Amino acid sequence: MTSGSGSQDAQRFEPTVESLMNYQCPEWFRDAKFGVYLHWGVYSVAERGEWYARQMYIEGDPVYEHHVKAYGHPSQFGYKDLVPLWKAERFDPDRLVRLFKRAGARYFTPCAVHHDNFDLWNSRHHRWNSVNMGPKKDITGMWREAALKCGLRFGVTTHLERSYSWFNVNKGADKFGPCRGVPYDGNDPACRDFYFQPHDDTDLRHPRNAPASWRRAWAARIKDLIDNYRPDHLYFDGAIPFMGEDRARTGLDVLAHYYNRSAAWHGGQPECVMCLKKLPGIDHGCYFDGVATMDMERERSGSALTEPWQTDTSIGPWGYYAGVPYRPAREIIHEIVDIVSKNGNVLLNVPPKADGALDEATEKILEEIGEWFDVNGEAIYETRPWSCSGEGDVRFTRKGNTLYAIVLEWPQARNRIAIRSLGRAQEVGRVSNVGLLGHKGNLEWEQKAEALRITVPSDPPCPHACSLRIGLEK
Repeated sequence: MTSGSGSQDAQRFEPTVESLMNYQCPEWFRDAKFGVYLHWGVYSVAERGEWYARQMYIEGDPVYEHHVKAYGHPSQFGYKDLVPLWKAERFDPDRLVRLFKRAGARYFTPCAVHHDNFDLWNSRHHRWNSVNMGPKKDITGMWREAALKCGLRFGVTTHLERSYSWFNVNKGADKFGPCRGVPYDGNDPACRDFYFQPHDDTDLRHPRNAPASWRRAWAARIKDLIDNYRPDHLYFDGAIPFMGEDRARTGLDVLAHYYNRSAAWHGGQPECVMCLKKLPGIDHGCYFDGVATMDMERERSGSALTEPWQTDTSIGPWGYYAGVPYRPAREIIHEIVDIVSKNGNVLLNVPPKADGALDEATEKILEEIGEWFDVNGEAIYETRPWSCSGEGDVRFTRKGNTLYAIVLEWPQARNRIAIRSLGRAQEVGRVSNVGLLGHKGNLEWEQKAEALRITVPSDPPCPHACSLRIGLEK
């Protein structure tokens, strides 16, 4: 055991599953409930999503066809040639983070590196980064400064472990057409530190049998990111790199490093949240329950989980894609409510354009979510799951003896809501009072054996979902 500057001794984490099982999700994350996330990088220039760096090298793919038409054949104009076109000329991190906070976010976790092998920080181990090239800005550092200024917890997402195989399609050549057999620019020896040394693995998942050189490079870059930007939230796009117990030690070592560094930053006790994905049947690394917080990509649990967890989702595509519609704010809000009722958090992705600005539709969605939190935040932040997560169109959260029943669909007839989970026969306690967030008047209610029956106003105090505040006495 080692002692930090705090009053408690801290566990020294070792790069073993047994040691990492001592990880505990911090209370700040359980209280925060909602964070904002974004995919933004070189790929944003083409406005065809975050997988552009792979799909542009796949003959016949719509993105390949777009690239040939817009920029030229990938033997002549490759992904590297998009780098100087990414200028981030309208990037205003202070304004954007204020908007995310206004939307209700309590933490901000932008993408620091995607599968395209381009680092968005002042990377000591990789010259292909946003300080040396493209915007020539320390994107991650600027995000961090803006987040801390706004009082948000700061984190980063990393998608680098898959790059070795995912991006390796750049070594190919067309099989048909006028450029048949002409090698793509990924074969250029001058760019092998970006496009990788020649090898045969082009899997879109974690690389098969990743060589020691790539495992070392990955670990060095992620540790560099951790040490210099001190994220309180770190996310791998998958589980622990890399597949196979021996290779997974590389990832275990990075996890132990992260937990120990967080402890050093916070007086001896780590305050970090490490998110990993549990993806049964999909080769995205090794997953061990208990060594980190579980993340579900665009998924959610069917019931409340004992340990905190997170869903990462998006308003639409992950990376900016011109012309693709977004999800309505109502759908996103209902998702947040459902996930929080089940002991989860939501990390919502919004995609900036290449210049660094959000489009009008995205800003409108964020404003609408923020207006909803203005009324209903009390029923979300700092809450914990109740014994029952939901009933029909109602979801439950709690704070001590206060229960919140969040009604997803406002009653259309007779202005009555019946909550059977709160009937006296359920032995959940006596209801002492009932209020409605955003409504100043009193509500009529009666706790009968079969249900708690509440008369609500004809007009809801806010659109999308409304929160009843219910006092319970044992």
